[in-house]
Amino acid sequence: MRGREAASTDALWRPAYVAIGSNLGDPRARIEEAFERLATLDRTRLVARSRIYRSRPMGPQDQPEFLNAVAGVLTTCGARELLDDLLAIERAMGRRRTERWGPRVIDLDLIWIAGAPVAEPGLEVPHPGVRERNFVLYPLADVAPTLVIPGCGRVRELRERVGGEGIGVLDDESND
Repeated sequence: MRGREAASTDALWRPAYVAIGSNLGDPRARIEEAFERLATLDRTRLVARSRIYRSRPMGPQDQPEFLNAVAGVLTTCGARELLDDLLAIERAMGRRRTERWGPRVIDLDLIWIAGAPVAEPGLEVPHPGVRERNFVLYPLADVAPTLVIPGCGRVRELRERVGGEGIGVLDDESND
């Protein structure tokens, strides 16, 4: 992560969307911490945050349910730079990549960044699973319902197609 003063005043600011998930430790606190860390990134501004949702785990079902959210940001970073910042946040929060689709203290995925799609080693934008994952589409629809994701469609319509089985809004008053 770089110092805020490095941001250029004439740089192009563009929207990007980050999916946030956690099912270990105190998932709600981890998601709140991720929002806070995103808000401190250089060349990136947190401008929108979804509600927090509960969802069943994808992959192995013998793990706790996930909490999920989406952050809307404006950034002057390119896709690779922003992904590097997201991975740095994951490492700082204790993420260790061991089991695919397994439990995790935090997961930050770059869902979309304005500009041309990206397909390179370790980075695919739009995120390849966005069109079928309700735990991404429901919170994304909170912050960008009319966003059109190239090759996928409009977020609101994708959310309706995928349906709401296994997902629900976390009650803000609960002590989870």
